[in-house]
Amino acid sequence: MQRFARYKYIFLLGAALGLSSCDKGFEELNKNPNASTTPNVNYLFTQSLLKGGLVYDRTYFYTSYLHCGTFIQHFSIAKEIAGSGSGDKYAVNDRYQSFYYQYIYTNVILTVQEIINELNTPAKAAENVNKLSAARIWKVLLMQRITDLYGDVPYSEASKGRTEGIFLPKYDAQSDIYVDMLKELDEAIKAFDNSKTTTFGTADLLYNGNVDKWKKLGYSLMLRVAMRTTRVTDGKVVAKDWVQKAVAGGVITDGQDNAVIQYTNGPQIYNNNPVAFELVGQDYGLNSHGKDNTELGKYSKTFIDFLKNNSDPRLGVVSVVWRNDVPDTAAAFQKGMPNGTDVKLPDFVTFSEPNPATVLNMAAPLLLLTNAETNLLLSEAALRGWISGDKVQYYRSGVTAALKNWSLFGPAGVIASAKIDQYVNDHSLNAGGTFDAQMNQIHTQFWAALLLDEQEAYANWRRTGYPVFVPVNYTGNATNGTIPRRLPYSLADQGINGVHYREAVNRQGPDLLTTRVWWDK
Repeated sequence: MQRFARYKYIFLLGAALGLSSCDKGFEELNKNPNASTTPNVNYLFTQSLLKGGLVYDRTYFYTSYLHCGTFIQHFSIAKEIAGSGSGDKYAVNDRYQSFYYQYIYTNVILTVQEIINELNTPAKAAENVNKLSAARIWKVLLMQRITDLYGDVPYSEASKGRTEGIFLPKYDAQSDIYVDMLKELDEAIKAFDNSKTTTFGTADLLYNGNVDKWKKLGYSLMLRVAMRTTRVTDGKVVAKDWVQKAVAGGVITDGQDNAVIQYTNGPQIYNNNPVAFELVGQDYGLNSHGKDNTELGKYSKTFIDFLKNNSDPRLGVVSVVWRNDVPDTAAAFQKGMPNGTDVKLPDFVTFSEPNPATVLNMAAPLLLLTNAETNLLLSEAALRGWISGDKVQYYRSGVTAALKNWSLFGPAGVIASAKIDQYVNDHSLNAGGTFDAQMNQIHTQFWAALLLDEQEAYANWRRTGYPVFVPVNYTGNATNGTIPRRLPYSLADQGINGVHYREAVNRQGPDLLTTRVWWDK
């Protein structure tokens, strides 16, 4: 009820701000003489990056960790089906599953749209084109994440309450959202102007205003969005064409161009890595030492078995078992907890959980889009014959990058070059195998590489079907024992914006965990 009240308050406040007064003098009376009438776009951009859309203020914990991360069996939660174990056991839970939907619009999309509105005026657009282009690319990344989770969502009319009086936005078809996201990326990238010196500068936590790096991020996001549509047959998006455009433009293939936000351990929580902050604060408490985790979370048996069976050098980097209150990274002691577990097992402390020195490090970086992802997608694109280049080398580069990028987490994340080379050589792509076998190799490595970016890993699994998981079939689950394909819409929005909600459901299909979104059909 508290979250519904907050949502309703924000909605009503937005409506009030959008109303024009017919009472002369009243408008002037209600102006705050100490408030700025012009938003500080640099401050707003930094705020939007920090909130990140995918991680801040319970969104990571509820959405990525408890749901996406358990759907794809990176994590396992031993709590009951009606509580935080709903994701692990395929149940409906509006509190956890709708939080991202409610939060993203009011706290992140609204902010970045305010930046775009302020800059996209005849008087400011030309001089601020680099700021405007960066904001447009960032908005696409945010919208891509929310539409991939829910399907049809407010897009073209979102965040237009104050400017256009639209307080009940329609839900756009996901196919139309994807078409527009690709158009936005194409236009934003082309609009960058190196002759213009105005950028977000130090307010840009990703690239410090570097236009060339923003272009690479834009093209890399274009590659991600295009590859998401490989199963689409309605002709609205031709994946091959957009993949080729992205590759021709230049995607992130080198680690120095990775989209990474750096954090420090304090002094304010905004300076802490939000993944670590949420996982420590909500489950892996500092004094738990593997015994009394709040939500009874551990790594999944599926994930730990994969790392152990393949002698993966990431095992000790990401995972520990607490022994005598000391975190032990030795491979011999690592074991994952089966998904679908519904009680605290007697040997709970002996299961693997995130390494405090890397994953739970408050000064760890946040990796938004890296060369590991892009190279593995390029390997698939080459496998399909869409681009030139060696699919084997793209694959090797992607796997190598996935291992090397852990060094960004500090000394505990460094994997020796010899171990990386050995792993890559031992797990080279079988270029002579079937298409499906090669897809399995590529996207199993994608799944391992994107640990912590659970939303993206979950979306990619839905598109490709790899790796192949054995679902849980917990008593009372809502999917008949199949892994969910989306999250349900917010109950609050169903009441407030019921007409458009029903339009979306009629178009997309029932508002269920099992309904497939446009690119997943």
